[in-house]
Amino acid sequence: MSTIRVLVHGATGRMGREVINALCGASDMEPVGGVCRSPKTDTLSLPDGSGDIPLSSNLEESLASTRPQVVVDFSNAEACMRAAVQTLERSIPFVTGTSGLSEDDLARLEHIAGDGGVGVIVAPNFALGAVVLMSLAQKAAPFFDYVDIIEAHHEGKIDAPSGTALALARSIADSREFTHNQPQKENLPGTRGGQYKGVGIHSLRQPGRSAHHEVIFGATGQTFSLRHDTLSRDCYMPGVLCAIRQVVNLKGLVLGLDKILGV
Repeated sequence: MSTIRVLVHGATGRMGREVINALCGASDMEPVGGVCRSPKTDTLSLPDGSGDIPLSSNLEESLASTRPQVVVDFSNAEACMRAAVQTLERSIPFVTGTSGLSEDDLARLEHIAGDGGVGVIVAPNFALGAVVLMSLAQKAAPFFDYVDIIEAHHEGKIDAPSGTALALARSIADSREFTHNQPQKENLPGTRGGQYKGVGIHSLRQPGRSAHHEVIFGATGQTFSLRHDTLSRDCYMPGVLCAIRQVVNLKGLVLGLDKILGV
């Protein structure tokens, strides 16, 4: 059985290391290289003890030397877009879980991938439970007048709200217009949080957190809550591996893991 050659962009970060570990455990995949901003060595030891892979700060050189069939990215929005363009222009499929991509960024990826006939998957969250949460929230949304999203992550997360929270808000807001009331007097500015088309969003950043998303719907005399908690980063890996397997057969942009899972 042939294996899928995978290069990891953001290889030394928390998620990058988890991806490499998952690749080592997948019989149909092979990690062939890593890219990070400031590598301390030119190789990266694989966690299963099977050897080393080249590690570089130059993605273009790594693409040429390692010849990956898929690039997986967990970096930041700016680095992700640079990597995506370089990768897709070489007709190499691209998978990313990086948050903070704008509507313009997604439109650009869709244009490049569509013109090149190559696949790209952008997933705000690879946890299967979070994907189910989004599906259930979409089903509940038409029946309620108010909705707020509370999300919590570790104190080092660079963006707020999370990509998952934004994706939830966008998918919920597609169904109807919600009420986001403002108090007559706001004693502390920003207390009501942010909002997206009437969907309230509140972000917590605290030590000890991994990822928490809760959607709270409200209507006369009742509330309805949906919640998902990530306990460790390995919960994302089945979704990442699934995306790698699927993206090699795609053309154009797929936004959200739910599209390939059929949820």
